Amino acid sequence: MSNSYFDAVKKRRSVYAISKELPVSLEQVQEIVEQAILHSPTSFNSQSSRAVVLFGEQHDKLWDITSGTLRKIVPSEQFEGTAQKMAAFKAGAGTVLFFEDQAVIKHLQENFALYADNFPIWSNQSSGMLQHVVWTALAEAGVGASLQHYNPLIDDEVKSNWGLPAEWKLIAQMPFGGIVTAPGEKEFEPVENRVKVFK
Repeated sequence: MSNSYFDAVKKRRSVYAISKELPVSLEQVQEIVEQAILHSPTSFNSQSSRAVVLFGEQHDKLWDITSGTLRKIVPSEQFEGTAQKMAAFKAGAGTVLFFEDQAVIKHLQENFALYADNFPIWSNQSSGMLQHVVWTALAEAGVGASLQHYNPLIDDEVKSNWGLPAEWKLIAQMPFGGIVTAPGEKEFEPVENRVKVFK
């Protein structure tokens, strides 16, 4: 089976060797994130997902913040590997920060008390779908990206540095850039072990 949607999905891979040279304009990256935010599904059409796109010096600052935070907690004799990771992310052209607005979730919990426990779960699922849409669209545009999770360690400093609402909960970070080294072949578990069909 082959169609344009699955062709795009197959292009989405974790790309760690990235550069500051993008194959598309900054405006095109912004449009990808904006379209993804508008059209990715959310529970009860809550539209709780938020995104921040950092380019250039702002992107560099994020990974300096992350590196500085980790330096405080990672033993110095083990920090070299962490430093190399931070440098690899910083080598990219930008980062998308994914958030979920907890004020929206709280409002839903108050108005639909029967589902109160589920709204945080559904919120995370909505964020995951948004991340996948952005990631796939970037891949389709020839942009390499990976998904990182240095939250909640960096949450407060991120919100402080960029003046973001306290109610925004950081979910993930997606550094992106030009593809320096494409990922290798991916191995798959047999699909019959992962999908059961009953007719």
